[in-house]
Amino acid sequence: MARDRKRQEDSEYQERVVFIHRVSKTVKGGRRMSLLALVVVGDGKGNVGVGMGKSAEVPLAIQKGVDDAKKNMFHVPVTDEGTIPHEVEGHFGAGRVLIKPAIEGTGVIAGGPVRPLFELAGIRNVLSKSLGSSNALNIVKAAAEGLKELESPATAADRRGITVQEMFVGKEA
Repeated sequence: MARDRKRQEDSEYQERVVFIHRVSKTVKGGRRMSLLALVVVGDGKGNVGVGMGKSAEVPLAIQKGVDDAKKNMFHVPVTDEGTIPHEVEGHFGAGRVLIKPAIEGTGVIAGGPVRPLFELAGIRNVLSKSLGSSNALNIVKAAAEGLKELESPATAADRRGITVQEMFVGKEA
């Protein structure tokens, strides 16, 4: 029974390995190799998470990354057209990622590391540009920080104490 529930949980989320990096630590007897896996997990409906796992073996590193990504999931407001509500720039370390909304039919215009993040978040039309660092880990984390900053029009209107209509049209005097 517990196994069936776990399979249902796993089928709910898709997971993609962004990259696997081999790192080494020099110890007294020589070099000790380890693997680092960056994984993105999402449901395609606005929920997405980024995780990192380290291990001596690839499958274990990926599983640790998936577990970490599920712990660090967040919601992305996606419009009916499958894009983001407004332009945003995400920062993490030296990595900066500019993310812009796009019209229907544009597709995901994004560099290799951030593409799975947008696809698993359910964003179908978006433009993005990596600025600064070319380190995949920092770029993905910067894109995730940018997506966390997004705010839907309804949330922004509630915060300002006005309706969505007033926010876009303005108050009639």
